Amino acid sequence: MISVDYRSRTPLYQQLVDNIEDAAARGFLPPDSQLPSVRALAMELSINPNTIQRAYTELERRGVVYSLAGRGSFVCGSPAALLKAKRERLLTQLASRMREGLELGLTLEELLQSCRWAAHTTTPSDVSRLTPPFEERSNSATVEANLDGRPDNSEGSDDHD
Repeated sequence: MISVDYRSRTPLYQQLVDNIEDAAARGFLPPDSQLPSVRALAMELSINPNTIQRAYTELERRGVVYSLAGRGSFVCGSPAALLKAKRERLLTQLASRMREGLELGLTLEELLQSCRWAAHTTTPSDVSRLTPPFEERSNSATVEANLDGRPDNSEGSDDHD
């Protein structure tokens, strides 16, 4: 399932990239499985098709998907290889953010405390909703679509105009 939060500060294309990459890395999207067409996903999520195309292009650049002219986009690689690449990217980003925190005057202990808090208050399914204790939670408008193109009939997926 692909979901986007219109109120998030994260750009929509990045949310799509993160969701699809995560699903592929965790094996929810097996190798060579086809992603929804740009047009179908754009209609499903009420997003500009250019945004979907930008996400698919970024996924292809990262080696998560490959495109076949006239046929669509498909998941490539093994879930283990995708997960390894995603973990490496995450560790690089984490190191960068920690350096930034130190440059802003946070102590190493404050940074480690925040990491410990995140590790102890989060289950794998909670990770996408993680908000540190010092940030205010906002009400989010979220729209979801199944990766197979079927409408999501779960609770909380009302149409948003």
